[in-house]
Amino acid sequence: MFEHLVVEAMAALPLRVREAMSNVAIVIKQEPRRRKSPPKADQPLAEKIKRHDVLLGLYEGIPLTGRNSGYFGVLPDKITIFQQPIEELAARDEKKLKKMISEVVWHEIGHHFGLSDPELDALEEKHNIC
Repeated sequence: MFEHLVVEAMAALPLRVREAMSNVAIVIKQEPRRRKSPPKADQPLAEKIKRHDVLLGLYEGIPLTGRNSGYFGVLPDKITIFQQPIEELAARDEKKLKKMISEVVWHEIGHHFGLSDPELDALEEKHNIC
């Protein structure tokens, strides 16, 4: 069911957004991997989150705004949606689960387009997405 809701969230995006996405894979993982040792500056965000922070999704790659003529032959960007923390926050409420998945998909795709967290927060507030 979770995977189906992620697919629905992707399909609900405006066509122009889906068509503009380039070289990006969407994956679902149960939960983010956490390290026991202190984070280093070059570690991925998933390894830097603090004990009480909740990571629902993660964008890894080169945003569309950061690509130039030398961008070719690279692995796809990756958007990871973390199932377990989303399901826990939704507390078995299917409507809330669907809304949360849509919000996380929207947010991570925003990063693919080069938007920062503050820019995404402003857009989400302006369009009442969250």
